[in-house]
Order: sequence, then structure tokens, then C-alpha cells
Amino acid sequence: MNHEYLKELLNSVQGGDLTVDDAMTQLQHLPYQDIGCAQIDHHRQLRQGMPEMIYGEGKTAAQISAIAKAISERRSNVLVTRLGIEKAETLINEFPGATYHSDARCLTLEHKSPEQNGKGTILVVSAGTSDIPVASEAVVTARFLGNRVEQIYDVGVAGIHRLLARAEQLTAASVIIVVAGMEGALPSVIGGLVDKPVIAVPTSVGYGASFGGIAALLGMLNSCASGVTVVNIDNGFGAACAANLINRL
Repeated sequence: MNHEYLKELLNSVQGGDLTVDDAMTQLQHLPYQDIGCAQIDHHRQLRQGMPEMIYGEGKTAAQISAIAKAISERRSNVLVTRLGIEKAETLINEFPGATYHSDARCLTLEHKSPEQNGKGTILVVSAGTSDIPVASEAVVTARFLGNRVEQIYDVGVAGIHRLLARAEQLTAASVIIVVAGMEGALPSVIGGLVDKPVIAVPTSVGYGASFGGIAALLGMLNSCASGVTVVNIDNGFGAACAANLINRL
């Protein structure tokens, strides 16, 4: 349930088009709704400015469908992350208006265009092409939350001239999400070039000694560049949510 829906409801009561009892019926699930497999937080949009979103990994298609239906009934847009193609195809059959973003492994169902809440541009940068799935998750999430988003892919430190050629784009951004695997050096480089918040996302990309992203995570946590913060391994979604909050200030 979002601000627009609540305003329409209150205006309908004020205008006499809806009784108080009918309004109470629609608001009875405002704090949360128990649908058996999930407790859906319909109050999240009003409380945090971000709607309830669905983590798809580990859930069945039927569970995701039930949650998405309950969210949609309150006229809220739907975002499902970590969604494989088979589950996505099932959901698209049930929700024909949904869009599957294959690179990001995300599905969106928009009943209305996201309200543009961001005051600047969120820039998502990936070190390598192999990091694109995590970077794309950040892009889809940040746009879903109402931000202008740009992306730069494959500008890792192995060819630093590729990054330096995009200096103007880097300095124009309000918040920068930097996604990197291997040794995770790129956020430190970018953090030393700009005066904007840098959110580092380690990925599980790399050979054996990268330990599934732990090497990149530790490298980013030990960054010597001021202003670099770090989210969990492969957490493009979390980075986008943090960037969204910063970009709304």
C-alpha cells in the first residue's frame, strides 16, 4: 500500500464515495497480511518509502505468485529478485504484464511508472563482464525504486584507461555502486577519484583463491579510499536500496 492509494482512499471517504466501514475493510491488512506462506508488510512503503519486495530464491513459483498477487491487490508495483527462468515463465503466464530481466534474474510488475524520488543519478559500475548479473540486479532495483540510473560495464583495473575515459560520468553521479570480483580493487580506485558515496559490491567471480567472493569482500573492507562502504557478496539488491536512500536525501 503506497501514499497514492491511501490518499485516494481517504479522499473517497471525505467525498462520500466510500463508507468508513468499507475503508476499514480495505485497511484491515495495512500493518501486514498473513497469507499462510508469508507475512506481507503492506506498511513498508509508508514507513520506509520502499515497498515490500520478494526474494525469489528458495521460494516456489506458487509462493511467489501468492505474494505478488497480494501486493498487486494494493496497487503496489512488484519486484522479485533471484528468480530463475523456469519460475519466471510460470509467473509471466500468471501476470502477463510482468517483465523478466534475464541478466539481473529479476522480474518486475509495474501497475504505474515508479515515482521519481531520486534527486540525482545512481551510477552502477562493473569491473568485468562476468560481474554484470550482480550489477544488473542493482540497476533494475534502483530504477524500480524511482531513480535515474546509468551503467558502465567492464572497466576493471586490468585496463584502467577504460575507467579514466569515463571520468565525466563518474563525477556527475550522485551515488556510485561499484561491482567487482577477483581481488575487488575497483571500488578503492573509484573512491579515490570522486567526492560521492561509493557502495562496493563484492561478487563471487574469481578463481579458487577468491574463495567465492571472500577475497573481494576483504579487499573492499580494507579499502584505503575514504567514503567506501561495502555490502555482502553478490548483493546488488542491497546496494541499490542503500543508494536509493542516499539519493533521496
